[in-house]
Amino acid sequence: MGQIEGWTMRLEVLDPERCAGSQIGMFACTRPHEESRFSEIPCLEERKNNSMFRTPLYPIHVAYFSMEVGLDPAMPTYSGGLGVLAADTLEAAADLGIPMVGMTLLHRQGYFRQHLDDKGHQSESPFGWSPDEFMKPLRPRAAVTLEGRKVQIRAWLYQVKGVSGHVVPVYFLDTALEENSVWDRTLTDHLYGGDERYRLCQETLLGLGGVAMLRALGHRNVKVYHMNEGHSALLALALLQETRGGRGLDGVVPQDLDAIRHQCVFTTHTPIPAGHDQFSMSLVRQILGEERAAFIGSSQCCLVDSLNMTYLALFFSRYVNGVSHRHEEISQTMFPNYPINSITNGVHAVTWTAPAFRRLFDRHMAEWRQDNLYLRYAVSIPLDEIMASHVEAKQELLAEVERRTGQKLDPTVMTLGFARRATAYKRADLLFSDSQRLRNLVQRVGPLQIIYGGKAHPRDQGGRAMIQRIFEAAQTMADSIRVVYLEEYDIGLAKLICSGVDLWLNTPQKPREASGTSGMKAALNGVPSLSVLDGWWIEGHVEGRTGWAVGDSWEESDANPSAEASSLYEKLEGVILPLFYGQPEAYAEVMRSTIALNGSFFNAQRMMFQYLKNAYLATTRP
Repeated sequence: MGQIEGWTMRLEVLDPERCAGSQIGMFACTRPHEESRFSEIPCLEERKNNSMFRTPLYPIHVAYFSMEVGLDPAMPTYSGGLGVLAADTLEAAADLGIPMVGMTLLHRQGYFRQHLDDKGHQSESPFGWSPDEFMKPLRPRAAVTLEGRKVQIRAWLYQVKGVSGHVVPVYFLDTALEENSVWDRTLTDHLYGGDERYRLCQETLLGLGGVAMLRALGHRNVKVYHMNEGHSALLALALLQETRGGRGLDGVVPQDLDAIRHQCVFTTHTPIPAGHDQFSMSLVRQILGEERAAFIGSSQCCLVDSLNMTYLALFFSRYVNGVSHRHEEISQTMFPNYPINSITNGVHAVTWTAPAFRRLFDRHMAEWRQDNLYLRYAVSIPLDEIMASHVEAKQELLAEVERRTGQKLDPTVMTLGFARRATAYKRADLLFSDSQRLRNLVQRVGPLQIIYGGKAHPRDQGGRAMIQRIFEAAQTMADSIRVVYLEEYDIGLAKLICSGVDLWLNTPQKPREASGTSGMKAALNGVPSLSVLDGWWIEGHVEGRTGWAVGDSWEESDANPSAEASSLYEKLEGVILPLFYGQPEAYAEVMRSTIALNGSFFNAQRMMFQYLKNAYLATTRP
């Protein structure tokens, strides 16, 4: 039995039929004499009479807050990497038996559906969906005050079940209730939509409302609050108000602040100042009220009369980390007054491994699902089996391309994959910097075909223009190289592209790639990377073993688009294409070592062990 300071941690598994509408698989954390405090929670008697499994490994309870969580491609509650990482985090926690709960918003209208015309012009439409097909509404209600009025909140429960059967509950907050005004009902509709007022109301719902919902559901003894980006930073104010016990915020003392910092962990993902949410103090006063605004204004969370959500999270967190070692360095430069650590991202191995490779790993390393470190033993898998599994994954991808576009790509041709959020700094068009040189190398060494995917945020004009340039390049290069851009890039399509291409291409502008995880997903399937040295690739790159570097340095001062494009062409012409076409077994050796070296390390299990040791357990120590 896990204990800390007299607290008992247990996982109570509820019967979903007998306890419909209540919290399923909720973690309770109580002192022995406080059992009665949970008598108001629905179905308590049912839980007492049901089976109980104790979790002895980790005597903590973590609440993980994220504005987006991508658990299912049919649930459009994510926009890209941040939400997918959140899901991978929660899935790894479930695999490892970590007593964690997730908190996010429901996003009834989703991010958006992407539509591309024959010139690459993107248009969008709402992505409506039915939450009741995936999760259950819970009876308890919570409320927050926005602009002086009460907004009621309910939660929907989604259960993440790990490989051992351990369950992590994820709560999706919803304001579409009759008792709310028409506008307030829309606050949990759109992910990253609306104006600043809408966004700050959403972030208030996530932070203040999320803590209120935890209490309404009986989670009264959370030890660690993990903020995945700054969107949920207002949870610190909710904790501070609890600590103050109704005495108001005008008399806050250092001991009060230390009590909150003791509980908070903050992960920042953005390596540029412009990427951090900021709201004018006049808007803060309007939405949060004078007392909270006055406290925020007197703290170190404001820049030029605006609330910076990242600074709010930094101010209240005991442990702060970037998402790669390089990102730690960049973040420390941006925020020199705060100690920044690093925990490099990882991906959920079982989720991102193609069926063919799952079966392969099951045959050779049966323990890999429970312990991803067993992927190190991929070095002993026969090369012909690696190649056969890849052929199957590639066939599935090309079949999907044909189904969507009518284009039949050649399975024998070297296929590059580039599928990311479409935005200017990711430079999806760097490959076409010198179209004639690209034509020449293909004629000399061997053919190429390229599969693209990715959505541009509706207001990201640079990202929208990038998609159009890829379409233009596809038309220009049609006589030499086949280029396909797949619309509606989502988790399901990402799984096919990451596992089915022969080479993963990544060309971000240094140092703007905080981590990047797509190449990690490809690595689990034996797909090596050809990437600029930035983010995670600085750590994962072993030249000729896990892939190849574009350029020779990760230093920002060495960033030169022309030189990087030249390096990209040199690697394709001088190394990669000759290896692929002339020495297929040698290329398969690179694939195998990619799994063994990068698949075994850049996974969410390793990431969660680091959070446990460096952040969660350290935060809970007195």
